[in-house]
Amino acid sequence: MKRVVLPVLVILTMLVSLAMPAAAAAPNVRTSGPSPFAPGCSAAAGATSVNYLNAEVEPFLAADPARPGHLVAVWQQDRWNDGGANGLLARRSVDGGHTWQDTVNPPFSHCAGGNARNGGDYERASDPWVTFAPNGDAYYISLSFNATNATNAILVSKSRDGGHQWGPIRTLIRDTDPANFNDKESITADPTDSQRVYAVWDRSFRDANGGRHQPPFFARTTNGAASFEPARPIFDAGAGTSTIGNIVNVLPDGTLIDSFDLNFGRGQRNVALVRSTDHGVTWDAQPTFVDQHGTIGVIDPRDGTPVRTGDILPSFAVDPRPGHRNVYAVWQDARFSSGQSDQIAFSRSRDGGLTWSPAVRISAPGTVQAFNPAISVDRDGQLAVSYYDFTFDTVASPELETDLWVTRSTDGGRTFTRRERVTPSSFDMRAAPVVGARGLFIGDYTGLVDGRTVDAEYVATTGDPANLTDTFDGRTAAGPREAAPPQQPQATVRPVRSRLLGPDTAY
Repeated sequence: MKRVVLPVLVILTMLVSLAMPAAAAAPNVRTSGPSPFAPGCSAAAGATSVNYLNAEVEPFLAADPARPGHLVAVWQQDRWNDGGANGLLARRSVDGGHTWQDTVNPPFSHCAGGNARNGGDYERASDPWVTFAPNGDAYYISLSFNATNATNAILVSKSRDGGHQWGPIRTLIRDTDPANFNDKESITADPTDSQRVYAVWDRSFRDANGGRHQPPFFARTTNGAASFEPARPIFDAGAGTSTIGNIVNVLPDGTLIDSFDLNFGRGQRNVALVRSTDHGVTWDAQPTFVDQHGTIGVIDPRDGTPVRTGDILPSFAVDPRPGHRNVYAVWQDARFSSGQSDQIAFSRSRDGGLTWSPAVRISAPGTVQAFNPAISVDRDGQLAVSYYDFTFDTVASPELETDLWVTRSTDGGRTFTRRERVTPSSFDMRAAPVVGARGLFIGDYTGLVDGRTVDAEYVATTGDPANLTDTFDGRTAAGPREAAPPQQPQATVRPVRSRLLGPDTAY
């Protein structure tokens, strides 16, 4: 069915983050440790391949609704410069993130014990995501692939004990044709039904006429992962178009929203979504457009070195309270700086994603680059948004000073608090792994859970050449914060230039 988006001025004033905190954040908890993978465990090295042993990137985080204080964090372990990692790792906490325990990880790759018999016969793994069902079952998804040939797959494992041990691998899709690639998957357990779980990703392929498509593919289980229905496309804008960053969110009435970046080419990027009112059986024939996606990417301001970020990955969240239809979106956008630097845009819908408010900036004003936004909504409807930026970077500094921040809203996104610094001190982005021409890399996304505390799972560099990065759990206390001065919504404008490199891929 067609959805029509009407311009709705529902936000009259917005509050942005301006002030620095009075003191640095409390010490955060290191989530990761030394790599458990044996040196040389992957034979996936090419002539120009570089493996960053002990380097962790791209974390995600989920909270168990059945057990307060139980968290599972996942990330890429031992990142390669030309895509993916030696494997994915998960650790769990049973005390709200204060301490972390090893888990029996699924064998999503050779280094993690994968082989043809157990379904993990792949050289590398990437794009980890984790979710909890209402009954406490956890689901963990991987993009697993080979660097020496075209084989790639989307794999899922389930845990019945809160993420301590993970069960057999389920293969949702597997491709061996060099023309086909599955990328940037996510998985969402239905908060209204513990038996329903939804996986979504983009799949790049050519049609019979040679046209390149990159639509969202979808697979679901209705029996708690005893089986998954065959993967299938749920929306296709036609040859030459692409989606990336597909994530399913579930409204309290059971409506599914799959959000993504929709690229028509020639700089025509959009933040968009499709909806399903029958648990994923059928989907909208036409997308709903939230806004233009005016990202230009992020660079080192000193020398122009690219910093690979989640510039083409919008983040959505829904209000979980029964009877509410609030949906929220954040993404990187350069419109607030006349196309000079990416900052964090925010928009909200009060009708289940059908219409959207004008975008406003919720990161610090000026020209400071901000990136990798994540958004979460707690059971009381309060919002938290996290993002990185270069606030403390100066021309005189030999390092690219980088920090993670959180800002919150207690009134459905009408106003936001002064931001809080999560990182105890700045870290040097210049010490991050380098991923080819796409630059310095700590991940395309972070994890964020908003509950009694706001938990952010993030990556920071360490200054140790033998262990470039680690993952950390940073927490800020729940409760009201001082509001920041108001700012008017910004009109949609196209960026002046684009620094985006390469195709729409995120592996």
